[in-house]
Amino acid sequence: MINAATATPSSFSASSSGTGALTQIREFLAFKIANEEYGVDILRVQEIRSYEKPTTIANAPEHLKGVVNLRGVIVPIIDLRIKLGVSEVQYNHLTVVIVLNIGQRVIGVVVDGVSDVLTLEPSQLRPVPALDSNFDPEHLLAIGSVDDRMLILLDIEKFLQDSVMAAQGESLQ
Repeated sequence: MINAATATPSSFSASSSGTGALTQIREFLAFKIANEEYGVDILRVQEIRSYEKPTTIANAPEHLKGVVNLRGVIVPIIDLRIKLGVSEVQYNHLTVVIVLNIGQRVIGVVVDGVSDVLTLEPSQLRPVPALDSNFDPEHLLAIGSVDDRMLILLDIEKFLQDSVMAAQGESLQ
């Protein structure tokens, strides 16, 4: 289990052009979904846990796998692979849950595996290109480039806002 609760805060601001490009150095937890590598702000990460089947909730959206009891806190578990439209979702020994602090909520997201924590400087960040897809570009911070790796950096709060509202019946605000 990796505990990121003691990470030191780094400030950042989105560029005024609305591209989501970051202007200061940030740390990201890199994780895999299918063959792609994504990143989420390390300051949002509470811990990483092995996947265990959650208690299901009737009539929940497909990506909301259920809830788990994490030291007395009921945590909704959202499968990011399903939410991102990955066609073949498999649960194996590499599947993990990243426990995130989003607003005043604790949420678990299922991913194929985590790789490392990366420190990215502004020069390693590229604006999100205009995409002709169903994916809202507001859900992306930037595209990170580290050596020959490219990371899709998610604005996890915006990306999960609808799911969190559905899971907990109220707004993040």
